[in-house]
Amino acid sequence: MPTPRSAPVGPHPVEVGATRDGGRSGTSRLVMGLAWANLALQILIIVTGGVVRLTGSGLGCSTWPQCEPGQFTPVFHEAVSYHPFIEFGNRTMTGVLSVVGLALVIAVWRSPGTRERRPARLLSLAPLIGILVQGVIGGITVLVDLHPAVVGFHFLISAALVWVSTLLVVRLREGDGPPEPTFDATGRPGLWLRWAPVVFTVLTIVIVVLGVVTTGAGPHSGDSEVGYRFAVDPALVARAHALGVWAFVLVLVLTLWVVARAVPAGSDLTAVRHSRRTWGVLLVVTLAQGLIGYVQYFTGLPVPLVVLHMFGSGLLIAAVTAAVLSLRTRN
Repeated sequence: MPTPRSAPVGPHPVEVGATRDGGRSGTSRLVMGLAWANLALQILIIVTGGVVRLTGSGLGCSTWPQCEPGQFTPVFHEAVSYHPFIEFGNRTMTGVLSVVGLALVIAVWRSPGTRERRPARLLSLAPLIGILVQGVIGGITVLVDLHPAVVGFHFLISAALVWVSTLLVVRLREGDGPPEPTFDATGRPGLWLRWAPVVFTVLTIVIVVLGVVTTGAGPHSGDSEVGYRFAVDPALVARAHALGVWAFVLVLVLTLWVVARAVPAGSDLTAVRHSRRTWGVLLVVTLAQGLIGYVQYFTGLPVPLVVLHMFGSGLLIAAVTAAVLSLRTRN
């Protein structure tokens, strides 16, 4: 059996694929820390946005960018409710994300390990640009009284930002060499693994979009006085969403079986073990997300479970991205 290669330079040989920050590129701990913080916050803001909607606080602030005319923060008075503070808290999260995103861009562009890496520099700009776009879209949702199409688009942009943030974390942990398959690309298993990224991308988009439509047709409009919903049968869309998830699970099980039996393409067994672990994590996240989805559906959509399901959606997107990217390596 082939054994992992070792780097001959230095008094402490290390296995190929390992550096001080756990990646291949020599990326600094500061850059990796900011990249992970950005990813975590991108998922967290999905949760805080969900809390805004599920508590009926979508119009807690009546205008944008101010919360109330002449005031950027909620105004205390006897009749004030908790809604303005929940909405303002979500807006504050956007500010925190902007600061982290800006710090990430500066760190990537100035760090010796990444400032000469054009792909990493360009990717680092995406979260910050996306955050600024999200701020504008969030304002539009208030100005159009939480129209479900705009609210749904708001979530889809968040999903895209989780994807690009996960991609950035992975790219920072590897080099800029040409991608090479982690597993042998010959035969039927290799053919399937070459097509797996396309299949999972399509299935993930389908279930995320159907999830958005299901939510937009359901009871949580975001404000008790605004009842805009998609003019579709919520139960029918929920069943279509569930069918998409079952298709995803079946394809995932098949891929796990192939990955478990596939022959490594080279001698870098670290990448092989990492890929198998990553696909295992995706299975756990998928099953947990499916379980939560069914329980929330049959228990009348309780708010805590819906919030947990939204958190799971962010984790699922990140896990799919990491799993698909683990099928190739860059040195």
